[in-house]
Amino acid sequence: MNGQTIRTIRTGDENEIKLTHFTTGGGCACKLRPQALEQVLIDIPILSNDNVLVGPENHDDAAVYQLDENTALVKTVDFFTPIVDDPYWFGAIAAANALSDIYAMGAEALFALNIVGFPSKKLPMSILKEILLGAQEKCEEAGIPILGGHTIDDEDPKYGLVVTGRIRPERILSNEGARPGDVLILTKPLGTGIITSGIKRGLVEPELERRVVRQMATLNKKASETMMHFPVDSVTDVTGFGLLGHLSEMTRGSHVRAEVYFEQVPFLPGIEKMARNKVIPAGTRNNLDYTSPWAHYSENITELQRLMLNDAQTSGGLLIAIPEKESEALQQALETEGVDNWIIGKITGPGKGEIFVK
Repeated sequence: MNGQTIRTIRTGDENEIKLTHFTTGGGCACKLRPQALEQVLIDIPILSNDNVLVGPENHDDAAVYQLDENTALVKTVDFFTPIVDDPYWFGAIAAANALSDIYAMGAEALFALNIVGFPSKKLPMSILKEILLGAQEKCEEAGIPILGGHTIDDEDPKYGLVVTGRIRPERILSNEGARPGDVLILTKPLGTGIITSGIKRGLVEPELERRVVRQMATLNKKASETMMHFPVDSVTDVTGFGLLGHLSEMTRGSHVRAEVYFEQVPFLPGIEKMARNKVIPAGTRNNLDYTSPWAHYSENITELQRLMLNDAQTSGGLLIAIPEKESEALQQALETEGVDNWIIGKITGPGKGEIFVK
């Protein structure tokens, strides 16, 4: 039996070391502001290589390098500071989050390497052991080994993975293939950024905390394997740049415009109340600013609701663009595999990346 199906999720234990208290950020919300990162990268030339099928110019979830006519390597790296206090579940969530980039490309994961920053003078090494155990058991669930890695002594705890996968070149799914008439299917509810900020402040009930931890530790493997049986046009996973940030990468890369129907977007319970009480991570506010050139909101969409749509997610779901006539069959297949899913919008026509929220 997999360890993460039986491992207890600890909440609110005053005697436990609280990892989130050892860092100012947490999870994917601690990413650099996307608009600042773009300014850094704009002057750095991209080296051309005929074997690179997906590179940094694509703003995609992972890089793809073709080895031969039948095989391409898919490569990603992802790490962050603690999103939860329990070190075991921090490791599990970080591993699931890193693997998600491979699944978003439609690829098969092969193996991973650890990336560790650990404050050995502040925290006992038993904490690091639990982080590594959580990640290892999550990768065991994914069916891959962790083959070593690299550690540094750091002021803040950090953990993540470099993941290598493979795919046939003609089967690559990217964030640049969405077409007019596609519907948008999301496979996990939003709100992990706001909820985990509430957890750090002690404002979240244990039942909701356990639900959020389980969601973030859930692999996107079944969703990915299921969608590969359907004529999907484009996919991305929803992480640090929020739903609208990742959707804007899809719409801009695909040269289309989209509509999002707020009432159909799934949210974790309590998120609007927390947002109203100003429990909002800095990454979420950064995302709202970042998406402002492309996101256009109906007058009935409040400022809080706009923040909710831009909430910085950790280990979020897949966002899938598929022709509308195929969507019902895909949804049924996902449900059969136990994957929650919601139609949240539609690609409405050619465009420059505009997103209209209604």
